Amino acid sequence: MIIKRDVLFTPANEIRRLHIYLPDSYLYSSERYPVMYFFDGHNLYFNEDATYGKSWGLKEFMENWDKEMIIVGIQCSMTNRLVEYCPYHFTKGFLGEIDGTGVKTLEWMVSKLKPMIDSQFRTWSHREATAIGGASMGGLMSLYAVIHHNDVFSKAACLSSTIAPCLDDFIRDIHAVDLHPDTRVYLSWGTEEGGGTKNYPRFDTGEEIEVRNTKLAGLIADKGALARTYKQVGGYHCEADWEKQVPLFMPYLWQDR
Repeated sequence: MIIKRDVLFTPANEIRRLHIYLPDSYLYSSERYPVMYFFDGHNLYFNEDATYGKSWGLKEFMENWDKEMIIVGIQCSMTNRLVEYCPYHFTKGFLGEIDGTGVKTLEWMVSKLKPMIDSQFRTWSHREATAIGGASMGGLMSLYAVIHHNDVFSKAACLSSTIAPCLDDFIRDIHAVDLHPDTRVYLSWGTEEGGGTKNYPRFDTGEEIEVRNTKLAGLIADKGALARTYKQVGGYHCEADWEKQVPLFMPYLWQDR
């Protein structure tokens, strides 16, 4: 079951829509459920809601998967997504200069959104039962979240993350924090992402993207946490290819597979 609910996104004083998946058993049981938060939530379930007409197919996956949980998808700004999904100040790279407000976005999620979800739904609220995920800038935000809010998020799915403009920032930040040993991070990229698409141009190569992700995975592992990398051969920067990874990162994050 998908519930669409509007909430106040206080950093921008704007209404944003949540796309919430509840397992069928939620309606007739008293069970509590783990929660995974996703950026760009409108792209998760239905093609008709997705920005480019193709979703991740996450509803169908969850309905046929053997682990039940609540999924909270957060719809992005239609005009200010890059800024709100950037936790750093970008001064270089293919996106140009961005004075990001992603830190405020995450603080809202941790201090406002998560407490609201935990109070209104039957969740397991502890960090071991809380994950975060996203692709592109959403992948960047998910990686930042699991590093800087490791007391809240124990797992992160970071697909095609936009780390090129802020690799040095991530290296610095990972060195500076402690990560719980049960932390799991999934980092992926597609071999055909270099060059991007007309809607999302990139100017680096697949090999350069691989080097960055591998570097960050190694640093996370050096902290005693778990990190898995996945190179999607033939993969592009698009929802259709991210959908193919759902059966890979969900079991890794949640089922030790």
